[in-house]
Amino acid sequence: MKNVKNYLVYASCIVAIAFSAASFAKVYAVKAPFAASSPAPAVGQPVDLTYATDKALPSVVTVRVVQNSKTQTVEVEDPFSDFFDPFGFFGQRGQGNNGRRKQQVQTPKRQGSGSGVIISNDGYIVTNNHVVEGADEITVILTDNREFSAKIIGLDASTDLALIKVSGKDLPAIAIGDSQKLRIGEWVIAIGNPFSIGTTVTAGIVSAKARSVGSGGNAVQSFIQTDAAINRGNSGGALVNTSGELVGINSMLYSETGSYSGYGFAIPTTIMNKVVSDLKTYGTVQRALIGIAGSDLNNYTDGLKQQGKDVPDFGTVNGIYVAEVTEDGAGAAAGLKKGDVITAIDGKPLSKMAELQEYLTNKRPGDKVTITYLREKAKKTATVTLKNAQGNTSVMKTADLDVLGGNFREVTKEQKEQLNISYGLEVLKVNSGALKSAGVPKGFIIQKVNDQPMKTIDQLQEAVKAASTSKEPVLFIQGIFSTGKKAYYAVPLEEGK
Repeated sequence: MKNVKNYLVYASCIVAIAFSAASFAKVYAVKAPFAASSPAPAVGQPVDLTYATDKALPSVVTVRVVQNSKTQTVEVEDPFSDFFDPFGFFGQRGQGNNGRRKQQVQTPKRQGSGSGVIISNDGYIVTNNHVVEGADEITVILTDNREFSAKIIGLDASTDLALIKVSGKDLPAIAIGDSQKLRIGEWVIAIGNPFSIGTTVTAGIVSAKARSVGSGGNAVQSFIQTDAAINRGNSGGALVNTSGELVGINSMLYSETGSYSGYGFAIPTTIMNKVVSDLKTYGTVQRALIGIAGSDLNNYTDGLKQQGKDVPDFGTVNGIYVAEVTEDGAGAAAGLKKGDVITAIDGKPLSKMAELQEYLTNKRPGDKVTITYLREKAKKTATVTLKNAQGNTSVMKTADLDVLGGNFREVTKEQKEQLNISYGLEVLKVNSGALKSAGVPKGFIIQKVNDQPMKTIDQLQEAVKAASTSKEPVLFIQGIFSTGKKAYYAVPLEEGK
């Protein structure tokens, strides 16, 4: 389970934002029959949720993950290492590294489980990124107890969504609804596998929309808030309307204890649909950026009041305060400045940053949007050509090792002893590609890429993928030659650089 502690501005207690990835325990799948459909309840009548449950339940699966035991090199405290061997008689001087030394440890095998939702009858399943990230094995269990091995199609940490796939036919795919049509107060059900006890249905209402819970970073947040119980293990499960349609992917809960206490959050299908489409097509999400940082205007003005500062007259009480404009970003090119207040996008009124984020998730770099904003209370409009994280409008695709044009292997025991290193990847062959263009030769041993240790070829693959879609698509490689000489290379991943 993923836990993040967060201090609320107006609260006197500490609360935990607890991602509801399941507890690491044995999983039991509960067989649930699929009942014949019944008519939806009439408006104004008591809500009967059996129709929605019967329709949606077979599409919600248990996702069991395994992380295999691995050998890792870690630094440990050793204050006597230099004291007993200050001149290196028993090794190299300074091996203690100011009271620290490197040691290999074996990580334990870990097992966990969460939930997922079948979105196509040929086996595509949506779950949370934090459920399957880092998994070596993924098993999907249907409510009829069938089991399938799954592979990861794509991950998106910014939205906490993941797309996985099993080899199957005629699987019970869920009907996907429009989360934008949800209304506050509308009944919904949450389906998942809490605490690994088996498929479970809980009910509640939509408590809020476009909710941000402040976990920071590059997170894209515009959650559906519900009081339907969401606990550990519900992550990746379905939030369903009374018609049995998927309207959200359950992701986290808000709690003082780490367990349900009235607040659960789901990622709306408006965000999910775009992420799934991009992961299928490109392997990564084509995220369109305006290139600003900011906050809800009311949060900004409340902060000024708490600091005892005067609150300027912005000409509105609703909107998004622009705290920073990225140099060379889309917003800067369109003339946006710090202190502007964005009030609408393409004619759609905005009062929350989460609303802007949700709107932009359905756009791609190169798309144009019209921004309405206030500057010193004067209303202005600007046409913004959205850009990607690299500052252009090109399609971003995840690269693989082929782009490097090399063959690699983990260093041998003899190489480790000879060079006094504990890990590395030897370049066995250099073909046409990024390594050759950067001058990296055969025989060079790669130890770090972008400051991350390279112990396995899988780690190098992940480093290439991450860099290829980053703002600066370059590999900064540190390593050593067989002579013991150290060297550094910058390896651009974009063509023509």
